[in-house]
Amino acid sequence: MAADEHRRGADPPDGGWGWAVLGACFVVTGFAYGFPKAVSVFFRALMRDFGAGYSDTAWVSSIMLAMLYGTGPVSSILVTRFGCRPVMLVGGLLASAGMVLASFATRLLELYLTAGVLTGLGLALNFQPSLIMLGLYFDRRRPLANGLAAAGSPVFLSALSPLGQQLLEHFGWRGGFLLLGGLLLHCCACGAVMRPPPGPGPRPRGDSASDAPGEAEADRQGLSLGQAPARGRARRRLLDVTVCADRAFAVYAVTKFLMALGLFVPAILLVNYAKDAGVPDADAAFLLSIVGFVDIVARPACGALAGLARLRPHVAYLFSLALLANGLTDLSSARARSYDALVAFCVAFGLSYGMVGALQFEVLMAAVGAHRFPSALGLVLLIEAVAVLIGPPSAGHLVDALKNYEIIFYLAGSEVVLAGVFMAVATNCCLHRSQDAPPSPGTEGGASDTEDTEAQGDSEPLPAQEPGSLEALEVPSPGAGPLDPGVEPGPGPGPGLAPESV
Repeated sequence: MAADEHRRGADPPDGGWGWAVLGACFVVTGFAYGFPKAVSVFFRALMRDFGAGYSDTAWVSSIMLAMLYGTGPVSSILVTRFGCRPVMLVGGLLASAGMVLASFATRLLELYLTAGVLTGLGLALNFQPSLIMLGLYFDRRRPLANGLAAAGSPVFLSALSPLGQQLLEHFGWRGGFLLLGGLLLHCCACGAVMRPPPGPGPRPRGDSASDAPGEAEADRQGLSLGQAPARGRARRRLLDVTVCADRAFAVYAVTKFLMALGLFVPAILLVNYAKDAGVPDADAAFLLSIVGFVDIVARPACGALAGLARLRPHVAYLFSLALLANGLTDLSSARARSYDALVAFCVAFGLSYGMVGALQFEVLMAAVGAHRFPSALGLVLLIEAVAVLIGPPSAGHLVDALKNYEIIFYLAGSEVVLAGVFMAVATNCCLHRSQDAPPSPGTEGGASDTEDTEAQGDSEPLPAQEPGSLEALEVPSPGAGPLDPGVEPGPGPGPGLAPESV
């Protein structure tokens, strides 16, 4: 009963202040995903002023995306050590400073270091903590919350692309970068909203009041777990790499790598592709807005659809279907040259792209559980960063060498289709068959490999269950994770992650 009371007290509120957190996550997601694509509006001016080719200029967006993804483990460690709010405040300042300094750049290398590295790092320190906090506030409504938060990307993309075009025409690329740097200060306001959810944090089974004097003292002083007194608490790993042994995580990581090779390429090349086809600059920039408008509707709708009781257990298959639709859209639209054909491509691409964006983090949360989500997210983003550094720059080199966008769309579409097929096949063959197999002694049905290993570290053995008892029939929900995988066994059972640590 004590363990049940802890679980009930730690349940996410699914509302309340969570809606304010959702709004902040909406803004941060919009900047994180929309900003690197909107910067592509300035590429032609940068190519003219610096005398560079498209592939060299495209490295600005690629480095920005690589920092957004590649610093995932660093962000996970910082969140565990200092909490979500201070990390996001610092990230907002870094993102703004990067664009302001980029407005004074005289070489492409300086743009790489400022707009690419510094702004990308700032966006990363905002993006990942906001998703972690969203998972703490929502459980039953989590698919819908993820869909609404993900809608920030198309909303900001549809606004930032025309805004960047107007800033370029009136102030040049330097003035545009300076003003965009000021706009990124809104990330600091979003960070200030991220207060910890009420109630006690999740604790491991068998925890008692006498086990957590250090955490109780930290709670009273508003400290994070890393700042709590060492006596009376367990040591927590800053990054839980044991999640890599989970089959579901491995399947998801490979899928994301294949997906990231081609998913972002059409959106980054779209504006310049249209301009080379003879479309006026303003109309070419509006194509990204069309993608954004469709994406705005697709993400919340897909999130609500994934939250249905019949579909939520099969969200991995829904994700693979979205990947297949996106890849087939690229393949079927590779020869689109007229403006009407490009508009049709943008509508289909925005719909499938929105489905992918709404489901990608819900699939990861369901696969590894909320407790391991911070570490899993950091590691997945690192893997995705490698693909981002390969995909768009390689596409830029091919454009410079071949002067033909058709092969780029074929390659990008093939990579995304391969990701969708792999996700569906691996989920059916590897994961479902392993769950249908009889559980080995000492494991519960449906538990992952990592959960089995971690269960051996529990300081309090589970009592033997009767074959027909209700306790023996309990199966963890798809969003549930191990009780506290990040805690290394100490002299006794230690406290879990307190809410103040986020």
